[in-house]
Amino acid sequence: MNVLIVQNDAKLGYIWQRHLQRHDHIVDVALDQDSAIDLLQQSFYPIIILDVVLDGGSAIAVADYASFRHPDARVIFVTNTSFFSDGSIFQLCANACAFVPSATQPEDLAAMVEHYAKSV
Repeated sequence: MNVLIVQNDAKLGYIWQRHLQRHDHIVDVALDQDSAIDLLQQSFYPIIILDVVLDGGSAIAVADYASFRHPDARVIFVTNTSFFSDGSIFQLCANACAFVPSATQPEDLAAMVEHYAKSV
C-alpha cells in the first residue's frame, strides 16, 4: 500500500514513515504543499496522512488536489492545534476519513491506515 505523509515536522514524518514501512507499506514524505502535489502527480496514494497546518502551503489545497487527481484516496488529517476541532474538516474535505492529534502513537496511526485502506 502506498502512503503519502505530508508533515512540516520532518522528524515526526520520518518516525511515521519508518513505522509504516515496518508494516510493509511504501511511504513517501513531503514537507510542504508543492512537494506533496509533485508526488500526487507521479503516484497514486490510497491513504494520505496530512498535517492540517502546513508552513509551506495549504493542507486544504493538497486534499482538494488529491480528491481531483485520485478520487478514491482517503485523507487522515493530523494536527497539534485546535484548528477544526469542531469537526468542520469533514464538511470541507470530502476525502477526509479521520482527524487525530499529531501525538497519536505510530502504531495507532498504522492501524488507521490499515483500516481505511480496506475501503479504497
